[in-house]
This record gives sequence, structure tokens and C-alpha cells, in this order.
Amino acid sequence: MATVQAFGIFLIFAVCVVLMMARKLPTILALPIMAVGIALVAGIPFLSSDAAQFTVAKDVLEGGAMRMSTAIAGLIFGGWFGKVLTKVGVTHTIIRKAAELAGDKPLPIALAFLLVASLIFAASNGLGMFILVGTIIVPIMISAGVSPITAGSVLLFANGIGVTFSVGTLGVYIDTLGLDVATVTSYSWLCGIPLIVVAIVWIVWSIKLGGKTRKAWAMPAEQAAEKNVRSIALVSPIIPVVLVFVCKMQLVPAILIGIVCTLILSTPRNVVQVVSASFVEGIQETAGAAALMIGIGMTLKAVMAPEVAAVLQPVISAMIPHSTLMFVLVFGLLSVLAIYRGPLNVWGLGSGVVALLAASGMNPIAAMVALRLDSNVQAVCDPTNSHNVWISDFTKVDVNEYLKKTILWVMVSTLVGLVIASFFVTI
Repeated sequence: MATVQAFGIFLIFAVCVVLMMARKLPTILALPIMAVGIALVAGIPFLSSDAAQFTVAKDVLEGGAMRMSTAIAGLIFGGWFGKVLTKVGVTHTIIRKAAELAGDKPLPIALAFLLVASLIFAASNGLGMFILVGTIIVPIMISAGVSPITAGSVLLFANGIGVTFSVGTLGVYIDTLGLDVATVTSYSWLCGIPLIVVAIVWIVWSIKLGGKTRKAWAMPAEQAAEKNVRSIALVSPIIPVVLVFVCKMQLVPAILIGIVCTLILSTPRNVVQVVSASFVEGIQETAGAAALMIGIGMTLKAVMAPEVAAVLQPVISAMIPHSTLMFVLVFGLLSVLAIYRGPLNVWGLGSGVVALLAASGMNPIAAMVALRLDSNVQAVCDPTNSHNVWISDFTKVDVNEYLKKTILWVMVSTLVGLVIASFFVTI
């Protein structure tokens, strides 16, 4: 019976993956469907008169909806902070100053925007912020002679780097694996530095060997007319990052302090209006990701249920790497499974898989590091990302071209990161 149930659970996984890859079923719906399907196949009742009984309605659906509360709060407050930065003019000013310092030479301006966009995305990395930054810096890079696909890839690399250090996305690992903030943040450099190095090398290689493609593409007039904020306000985006990474502060208070400091340093007019409008708009922009996390929470509650764990325990235990070599090979060579919301994607099926790995005996820190490194592949390369779809349309380059141009490079950064991690993390 257990074998049949295990086959049924993996079949549900496979069907959901195929439907998501074919874009027939969005992830936001696939995860709750998968959670309910897995629970029912494992024999968990939908309802029960016994209050202590684990059920689909009470524990998977209702309990799962609250499972990722820390991550959801981090997302909402991060979106709020990002909107404040935009409304007071900090984001635009940072981009303008970077363009002024880099001049009109393709390589310096591309590297400058990689740095600037990474810092901005570390503060807020929702689709709205991605579009805002992209509509400003991509035309500037193309006008300076950077090819459209290289300019778009700079933005995608910056998004991957920013996500690694974003205080708003750390909650997903805290909630999924039960780790504390200090532990998660202490490994961020290990996950981020290989991607930073590869991004710089890729940009240099692409611009030096790819030639120049000059194209007139002016910035919108309303953006060009905005005034710069005072220089001291430009430190605002890194305030929550410093508070979380250095001071080990919790996510929400760190972001709130960042908002207050931003307002004090920039002294905008109509502070109340800026704060209230930013909060509403921040919620609107993070609503999709928050809904996705509700689905992730339901999936976690389902796969961590005793009935499901008992069915999958033999299979998952066999998957756990017990040596440094297997750790590197499994999570490095298979990092491509992080795209299309696959089993190594924490924003898809990976949330359940990694939770099962940890529950089956794998070191949760090793699982967290491996998943974060694999998530770099997803953040930069995944054609199903709304970020990738938008930049593809904006630059008029097929979304699969971005995948082809970057996938091997990001996989190399993941392999390097796993090799380095093997010296610091107990496998």
C-alpha cells in the first residue's frame, strides 16, 4: 500500500511540474492543489470529528495558510519599504548618479548598474521595483552601446544577487527549515559571492566579445524631470540589510527602522501621504508572492504530515547525500531542476522537497545553503519568472535566449558555491 501511495504522490508532483512548464496551470494554483492531492493520497481525512486528528481542512488548508507568516510579513514590509524609496526619489537618484559616474562607456556603465541594481533589489525585489529599475537603466545601457540581451541580463543577474541578500525573502528559509535569522544571514555571503563573481566575468566577456550595438532609447520625460534627493539619503536602501545581517535584528523591525530613517534623511513633503500610499501599493505589488507563499505553506504542511512522511521516508532518505562529493554533484549538476518551479525551487516544489530532506536527517543548514545556491539558477534563468518575461518583452529578446545565455554560467557559480560550502557546512 505504501508503495502505491508513494507512486501516487510522485505522480502528483510530476503532473504539476508538467502543467506548470506548459503554462497550463499557474504555480499559485498548482501548490494548493498539490498539497490537497498529496494529503488525500496519503490517507489523511478531509474532515474529522476528532479535534486532535490531522486533517486536510484544519491543518493543510487553514494551518498551511498561516505556515509562512514570517515570510509573508517580510514580503509585505519589504514592498512597503521599496515603495517609500521610490516615492521619496532615492531609487531614481542612485541610478542617475551611477550613470553620471560611469559615463557612456559600455563596460563601466554595465558594471555600475549591476552594483546599483543589486543594492536596490536587496532592499526591495518585487516585480514593480524590477520594472521601475529596468525601464531606467536598460535604455541607458543600450544607448551606451550595450546589446539588449546583455543589458537585460545585467538586470537579471542583479535580481539574483539582490534576492540573496534581501531581508524580505529570508523568511521563506526561516519558515521552511525552522532556522533562526542569524543562521540564515550568516551564510548569505557564501551563497552570493560566487554569483557576483560569475556575473562580473559574464558581463566583461559579453561586452568585450559581443561588440557594441548602439541604439537611441531616451528616458521618459517625467523620469528625467525628477529632482535628486540629498546624498545622505542614498544610504537608506542598505539600512535594513545592515540591521539584519550585522545587528541580527528581526526582519519587520529592521524594515520599519529603514522606512523611518529614509523619511528622516529625505524629508519628503506630505510624509503621511507617502507612507500610507506606499503601504497600500506595497501590498498590491507583493500580493502575488504572498499568495504563492500561502501555497508553499500548504505544501509544507502536507508533506510534513506524519502520514505523508511515513510514505516518503524511504525514498527521501535514499536521496540524501552522505558525502561531500555527492552533495556537490546532486545539488550542483541538478541545479537546472530549480527552473520551471521544479523540485529544487524554493518558490515551487522545492519547499516541500527540502523540508522532507531535513526531516529525514539531512543537516538543515546544508539543505538551506544548497537550496539558496540552486535558487540563483531560478532567479536569473527561469523563463517562468515574471521578471524574465517582462525583460524579454521590454528588450524584444526571446525569453529562452536569456536562459541559453546565462544557464551554464549560473550553474558554474552554484557548483563553486557548493564546493566552498562543503568546507564550512556539515553534510
